[in-house]
Amino acid sequence: MTAVRLGSGAPWESVVGYSRVVVAGDSAWVSGTTATVDGAVAHPGDAAAQTRVALATIERALAGAGFALGDVVRTRMFVTDISRWEEIGRVHGEFFGDIRPATSMVQVAALIDPAMLIEIEADAVRGAGG
Repeated sequence: MTAVRLGSGAPWESVVGYSRVVVAGDSAWVSGTTATVDGAVAHPGDAAAQTRVALATIERALAGAGFALGDVVRTRMFVTDISRWEEIGRVHGEFFGDIRPATSMVQVAALIDPAMLIEIEADAVRGAGG
């Protein structure tokens, strides 16, 4: 089985050596995604808004690879302040309330940019949504 690697065009993908999405057969893995828009962190200080931007980016990346949010079976959320879990979790629920993938939310010491409050990964299996 051959893996297809899809980039977003971000300049750091080639520097770091990663793809936005890797697809193999009916599975897709989305790399850690933040609320970075046009090279700048969107919504500094607003964890809910950053979560919304990151999840919308994941949704577009999956669509570009032929998947939908309903195909997501796992998400991982890395947050810089776990006390903000509820506002982050509510936004996750806006996107995945009916899908209900397996998920984790863990606090990390820092992300690449101090303005980043959350980074999200997603795994999908085509047709998992029914």
